[in-house]
Amino acid sequence: MEYGLLGLIVLIADIYALVKTWQSGASTGAKLLWTLLILVLPVLGFIIWLIAGPKGAGRVSA
Repeated sequence: MEYGLLGLIVLIADIYALVKTWQSGASTGAKLLWTLLILVLPVLGFIIWLIAGPKGAGRVSA
């Protein structure tokens, strides 16, 4: 049961990362690379995305 719950949490986190990646203002190539990283390495890819992933399109830098 523990692995099922953990797998569900990883799945939800990865779907969240994919949605946020495709909503970002990054180039299409960058979005594809992030998508591949998240899909091929679900846990590690999500952690890397949290640290260095593309930021949201709605942000304005001063």
